[in-house]
Amino acid sequence: MRSLREFRSGRPGSYPDQSVYAAFACAEFGLTFRDLDGGSGLVFSVASPIKTIHFGAGRCAWYPQNNSTSATLASDKYFTNKILEDKGIATLGGEYFFLHDRHRAHRPAGHERQDASEYFHKLGAAAFVKPLQGSRGDFAQAIHGEAALDRYLQDVARYYDSILIQPISSGNEYRIFLLDDEVVYAARKYPPSIEGDGVRSIRDLLVAHNAALQARGLSPASAKRDTSLDTVLARGERWDIPGRMNLSAGGTMRIEAPRTEAAITTAKQAARTLGLRVAAIDLFADVTGGQDAIRIIEVNSNPSIRLLEDSGRGDLILKIWRHTFSAMGLL
Repeated sequence: MRSLREFRSGRPGSYPDQSVYAAFACAEFGLTFRDLDGGSGLVFSVASPIKTIHFGAGRCAWYPQNNSTSATLASDKYFTNKILEDKGIATLGGEYFFLHDRHRAHRPAGHERQDASEYFHKLGAAAFVKPLQGSRGDFAQAIHGEAALDRYLQDVARYYDSILIQPISSGNEYRIFLLDDEVVYAARKYPPSIEGDGVRSIRDLLVAHNAALQARGLSPASAKRDTSLDTVLARGERWDIPGRMNLSAGGTMRIEAPRTEAAITTAKQAARTLGLRVAAIDLFADVTGGQDAIRIIEVNSNPSIRLLEDSGRGDLILKIWRHTFSAMGLL
């Protein structure tokens, strides 16, 4: 097997990860990879002697073995929750709200911007809020207080048309990656952090951290309400940034199985319920200290697999792409 590093080398930083992995898999499986956009990796084809399949980056699906209805349902966090709850699978619940008046005639009452404030008040003016169809942890954060919610709604409305407001929950967060009913890997998620240099305050370190996020098209991180942002961390001291744990937002993931088999069972049930052949199930285990207390956070039908490259697991990248190529009749 050739090194994945060969396929990463010489490509621009903007080159999509999955395009690198597809080229890597094509070389391993004797298929032909063709970049169709001048080396950007945004559009490419994969061909066998008798068939050609096209792929694209951005909002395009990397896993065509998932049917479009299932994948679209999974992309809507509220729809996903309702479907799973109907089958007795516990989620974090919540309600959805629209941020603009466009298309108001086509939706039921009770889900407008003013309704969001009322629901937030029912939750004790503390909730976890995120775009209804967002990704990469963008604008996913805990909100405390009416004033903070108003600021959040003004910011998020510039980029999204709807949000999901949920009760704040906690537990050990995991991602379970499934191919059909097989677990490819399980990983525990950890929050992003900043590292002190003995000179700059937490505030200044957060400014630098947030500038990097915004350069990648992600919303800035926020600090805990009770944290003194003027605190200077000692050199090498780390300070966890609360909230989202997405790799794209600076979080970390480690290949690690949940302590309870109930998490794996629940993940498989969620994928089957939505009809997904490829899925990454994000869930909380050990909710409120109960080992078998599992809550589904999200179901991802088009998940990133950058963790596998970072973990030196090229073999699992090939396993995933073999599944895709086989399902599409290329192998």
